Amino acid sequence: MSAEKFQDLNVWKKAHELVKLTYALTEKFPQKEIFGLTSQMRRAAVSVAANIAEGSKRTSNKDRIHFHTISAGSLEELKYFFILSCDLNFISETERESALEIARHTSAMLYKLSETLKA
Repeated sequence: MSAEKFQDLNVWKKAHELVKLTYALTEKFPQKEIFGLTSQMRRAAVSVAANIAEGSKRTSNKDRIHFHTISAGSLEELKYFFILSCDLNFISETERESALEIARHTSAMLYKLSETLKA
């Protein structure tokens, strides 16, 4: 896997899609949230994709899985933020569900990749 570019990984592509969606959704959040929820959501989303990228160049499967675990934790955090954002009326239920669906898909892909590396 380390010979590949991280940009070629389907799980990274899906995570990157989630980053772009997160930025688009948080763009319309109240200005008072710029250092609060907006920042936290963006950091969590970027962490998902960035840790997949970093892990892709690790030389051992154990190290790769470690970075996938960090990504998975950030992904769960981001899922909560989508729920909270909807509860605070910053995003619609449709936007929340769309974001959560991409997050769930990313999570499943990440899990599958980690399981493959364990074999």
